Amino acid sequence: MQLVDYSHSVLSVVPAFLALALAVITRRVLLSLGIGVIVGVLLLTGGNPLDGLTHLKNLAVSLTWADGAWALDKPKILLFLLLLGIFTSLLTFSGSNQAFADWAKRHIKNRRGAKLLTACLVFVTFIDDYFHSLAVGAIARPVTDKFKVSRAKLAYILDSTAAPMCVLMPVSSWGASIIATIAGLLVTYNITGYTPIGAFVSMSLMNYYALFALIMVFVVAYFSFDIGSMARLERAALKENHVAHENADGKTGRVYALIIPVAVLIASTLASMMYTGAQALETFSILGAFENTDVNTSLVFGGVCGILAVLLCTFGKIDTADYPRAVWVGMKSMFGAITILILAWLISSVVSDMKTGEYLSTLVAGNINPGFLPLILFLLGSVMAFATGTSWGTFGIMLPIAAAMAVKIDPSLIIPCMSAVMAGAVCGDHCSPISDTTILSSTGAQCNHIDHVTTQLPYALTVAAASAVGFLTLGFTQSALLGFAVTGVSLAVLILLLRNKQTA
Repeated sequence: MQLVDYSHSVLSVVPAFLALALAVITRRVLLSLGIGVIVGVLLLTGGNPLDGLTHLKNLAVSLTWADGAWALDKPKILLFLLLLGIFTSLLTFSGSNQAFADWAKRHIKNRRGAKLLTACLVFVTFIDDYFHSLAVGAIARPVTDKFKVSRAKLAYILDSTAAPMCVLMPVSSWGASIIATIAGLLVTYNITGYTPIGAFVSMSLMNYYALFALIMVFVVAYFSFDIGSMARLERAALKENHVAHENADGKTGRVYALIIPVAVLIASTLASMMYTGAQALETFSILGAFENTDVNTSLVFGGVCGILAVLLCTFGKIDTADYPRAVWVGMKSMFGAITILILAWLISSVVSDMKTGEYLSTLVAGNINPGFLPLILFLLGSVMAFATGTSWGTFGIMLPIAAAMAVKIDPSLIIPCMSAVMAGAVCGDHCSPISDTTILSSTGAQCNHIDHVTTQLPYALTVAAASAVGFLTLGFTQSALLGFAVTGVSLAVLILLLRNKQTA
């Protein structure tokens, strides 16, 4: 079956933007994604319904089978979601979540402390964005619920610390992959002034969006800077009581019964990432292990170990007859996220077939003043990640394009241009309702997905606007420090303007 080529047509963006627009307008994510997928396959098959059904079947099969072999990465993520749901449910049924929340209330004195605790946990769980969003959500949710922090605020903190920290850290699943890509580009274009790790560090220092998205989280947490619908949901949260609902059985748990399983979950996942990565190396190195690691297998292994630790630590705290109910409640809590994730993967495949990324990348062709190049690549990377829902896909498409353009126009801009792509990819990922990380942050916080998207968007756009000014400065001055300073000043001005508008 021959698919229609839309690589040079504006129609290539229709399925993605239709799904995004419908999701925001109707707030019905499953329906919106489903319509996007159907419209996409019909466009790809020239409007033939039978061919469309065949292609849709092929896309569904490709989630588990590709190139004549099982492709289990995506099923492993779904399995990890189920395992984490069971993990969290067992902690709830045993009273461990409530015990931790009670302990936190004695030691954390207010809502500010609860939010700052959640934000600071990223310095422990930065190894992978999926892992961070789900694991920290499970740890922090009882505490933020206790202090009546909205689930939307929790989801924002999870999402806006996950990808930014992972993209900045060389020892993470993101960092290792990006370093490997950079190494190939440096060889291709004979750039000898940087080592791959040196180039990555330089790019991280110029990744203004990721750096200031992290700073923004701490500003929001400390000063309760609530804008747009976040302010409304925060006010509503003060009248709610999630904890009473979660711990309906009223069991008395122990704090250690939460801390030990979470520590086991983190440690076993990290150990498995190191082990699976080391299998591909002749000489072991930490960075090499992270570059070659099997993240999804490691998450499943960590999830199994975490559940075993919960069972050992809560033995006797859950009635034998309640175990099946706890398992079912935990699995059921993840069904919505799993359905959204599967549809997001399908529309991502449609977007790939429509060649949306290739079309968007052609928009930068033509005569460009070198000083505008980082800004243009930041904006294009943001649009591409927003439309496709993937930072990694944007990296894969845009980093080679950015390197090629910089080498052709001004070789000294190669690092600023690649850093702009990384920043744009994270920015678009934050704003996109079909992004894996956005979906999993909603899941980790147990927050309505569209509530998370609409409340995070004003913060993301504020940081993006400041970053755009920074990348413009970087392009014309080639000073990373000056670009950083300009971004910081711009963000401070925007925050003051928005805060004054809220209090007016």
